[in-house]
Amino acid sequence: MNEILEGVIKAFQLIFSGDPRVFEVTLRALLISGIATVIAIFIGVPIAMFIALKNFPGKVLAKGFFNTFIGVPTVGLGLILFIIFSRAGPLGFFGLLYTPTAIILGEAILIIPIVVSLTTTAIEAVDPDIMNQAKTLGASESQASITVLQEALSGIFLAGIASFNRAIAELGVAQMVGGNIEHWTDVLTTTIALETQKGNFALSIALAIILITIVFAITITVNIFQRRRK
Repeated sequence: MNEILEGVIKAFQLIFSGDPRVFEVTLRALLISGIATVIAIFIGVPIAMFIALKNFPGKVLAKGFFNTFIGVPTVGLGLILFIIFSRAGPLGFFGLLYTPTAIILGEAILIIPIVVSLTTTAIEAVDPDIMNQAKTLGASESQASITVLQEALSGIFLAGIASFNRAIAELGVAQMVGGNIEHWTDVLTTTIALETQKGNFALSIALAIILITIVFAITITVNIFQRRRK
């Protein structure tokens, strides 16, 4: 019990003293997960718009596919990407394995289903008359779609936040394709796991506190923003 208490006290000392290691790992995690989220939004939103606004054979199957892959095991996805990015893999010649780029791509692939599913739901929740009215007023198909997209912005924003939280808190992909190389690919989750195994509880607790604080702070901020908008 005393060791745990000492670890917690030292953890807060590391945080409030601006420990370089804590700052570096936190900044890298925020940057990697932030870029992955932006990529996922740019890819996922157009897919969601197509699924939500178009009628085509297999529409239900497409929605089910993305809904199912929201819960894909991160270590399983990490293993698949490891094989693809390794030297013997189809993309091995790019030299992506054990780089921040590999983690970014892996996290983006992981959270695209979240973006697609939540954005599709948000767009489908928009009153269909809005698109019809836009067309009646002379808007083209694409302009009417943008109008619907604007009405669903709140839901899309939530999709982005949920995706970022999933990305920054995942371990499997970052560990498998990043390798947790110090000063290069170590992020919050992988460093927490490593430092815990090494018995460095102060640093692992400090990083865990920061990770939980980031997720909770973002979630609470979004909830407050939504209430004010309503």
